[in-house]
Amino acid sequence: QVQLVESGGGLVQAGGSLRLSCAASGSSFSSKPMYWYRQAPGSQREWVALITSDGSTNYAESVKGRFTISRDNAKNTVHLQMNSLNVEDTGVYYCKVEVGGRSYWGQGTQVTVSS
Repeated sequence: QVQLVESGGGLVQAGGSLRLSCAASGSSFSSKPMYWYRQAPGSQREWVALITSDGSTNYAESVKGRFTISRDNAKNTVHLQMNSLNVEDTGVYYCKVEVGGRSYWGQGTQVTVSS
């Protein structure tokens, strides 16, 4: 059973930083791309960042240059370092992995950025 557990969210002032983590279990993830998404209140869930099995990364334009995704395959963990946060970054952040043609999501971690 694939499980993803996010952590590291919280309340931060604009301009601050947070580091999110996603711990994965139940399968081998080293060969899988890993994703971060977020969902702001009243909005659809949107893709934020991805990291491939070989460490290549890609980011949504809104976070490029401020967020950094990384992974530790030995620990089955993916991180999202978020710097220069602004109020538009507020939302619930989710990690995702696809295994056997199915998408698995964590429960999410709340990020709130105050002005």
